[in-house]
Amino acid sequence: MKNRTWRLQNLYWIQTKDGRVIKFNPNWAQRLLYAAIWYMNLILKARQMGITTFICILFLDAAVFNSNTHCGIIAHNKDDAEDFFFNKVKFAYDRLPPQVQGMVQAVNDSARQLRFSNGSSIKVGTSMRSGTLQYLHVSEFGKICAKYPDKAKEIVTGALNTVQAGQFIFIESTAEGQHGYFYDYCEKAKNLLLQGKDLTPLDFRFFFFPWWKHPDYMIDPEGVVISQTDELYFLELEAKIGTKLTAGQKAWYVKKKETQDEDMLREYPSTPEEAFAAKIKGAYYAKQMAKIRIERRICKVPYEPAIPVNVGWDLGMNDTTVLWFHQRIGVENRIIDYYEENGESLAHYVKVMQDRGYVYGQHFLPHDVEVHELTQAEKKTRKEVLEDLGVRNIVVVDKAVGLADGIEAVRNFLPTCYFDEAKTKDGRAGLDAYQKEWDEKIGGYRDHPLHNWASNPADGFRMLAVGFSPRRIMKGKKSRRRRDARVV
Repeated sequence: MKNRTWRLQNLYWIQTKDGRVIKFNPNWAQRLLYAAIWYMNLILKARQMGITTFICILFLDAAVFNSNTHCGIIAHNKDDAEDFFFNKVKFAYDRLPPQVQGMVQAVNDSARQLRFSNGSSIKVGTSMRSGTLQYLHVSEFGKICAKYPDKAKEIVTGALNTVQAGQFIFIESTAEGQHGYFYDYCEKAKNLLLQGKDLTPLDFRFFFFPWWKHPDYMIDPEGVVISQTDELYFLELEAKIGTKLTAGQKAWYVKKKETQDEDMLREYPSTPEEAFAAKIKGAYYAKQMAKIRIERRICKVPYEPAIPVNVGWDLGMNDTTVLWFHQRIGVENRIIDYYEENGESLAHYVKVMQDRGYVYGQHFLPHDVEVHELTQAEKKTRKEVLEDLGVRNIVVVDKAVGLADGIEAVRNFLPTCYFDEAKTKDGRAGLDAYQKEWDEKIGGYRDHPLHNWASNPADGFRMLAVGFSPRRIMKGKKSRRRRDARVV
């Protein structure tokens, strides 16, 4: 009983998905996590690895066999919170041997919390800001970051701060796009792992559990047709992971992909990079961006000096301003560069364009460039300020082209686009993450975008797509040139 490893393998019972009650025996992924537990643990995984079940059992064991130990589990929605509490934590406690329950009794059994006679407790919920915890688990944090950015921030500033250095935090999730706390934490932790650096108690240890390590993910390959595209994928994967896949693994993957389609990368990733390359649910341009990657149109896209560079803008007075740099060559729309910054004057962005040394064509800006005044003292619109700074060929995208039409214009524009892999990385992340707002009450997406960081690069690209379209509806004429002003 004094040996935690023995307890985890012999004391606890769980319920399988098919309703069977079995003694908990850690699987390969659970054993790997247990063997390498750190104070801060960050877990990126494929589905059905049993990580949440293991952590619930681990926390219950810590609370029952240690006095004054407080554990918290955060789920990404109410249904999951109730499932964790009743079907994992309470289920396992109710089936402990009578002598253990007699030694450590549940003195307060509420809807989502167990308090024990030894002063310990375990609580499950969708948020956790107050109190002090020795153990914290955040489940599906990637989904929380994507759907509920305010809740994600509350978890980071609130729940994570309830756990002092030297205690234990477990954050696990499938991936949801290349932005947000979970993505940033994974990138930093992965880099620390690759560099072999010693971790402090406040550094995350990175764990990745891919589908191809799971022994159950294979089927009889007879009759399963593997396409040339899939064979190429498997060859490239084997080169990356240094392991040969069996015929049964390949057959399982191909058949699973038939039902999962584009979600395969997120739900059953082969590599961490692949996990974060998957589309975000509710994303407006998911299909178009996925096709761009499949067709390898994210590559090195050089600047052609003989062709003018058009710029799609999104302006913000006290917000982020973005610039998309575009060249039209034949039937191809080449996105050669991207820039964004926050809190800078218009002069800053004009200098950025000048420093790049491109020969510019048209500048596509939103309609409010003619409405908003830069300052009360100057009484000038931002369009007039840009003209004074030497920006020529300003085209104001008409307000009559609504958001829905603009999104459709982007969808029609993207199939002809090539993106420079290095220079447009941040902008592409915005296009990937531009998504509909989630409505918890109806359990679905609303018909308007989630206003977050991705809105800025998406709005700037929309100005470019609508503005450059041959059938565009534009307001105003090109600005007149001034001989005494530098042309940008």
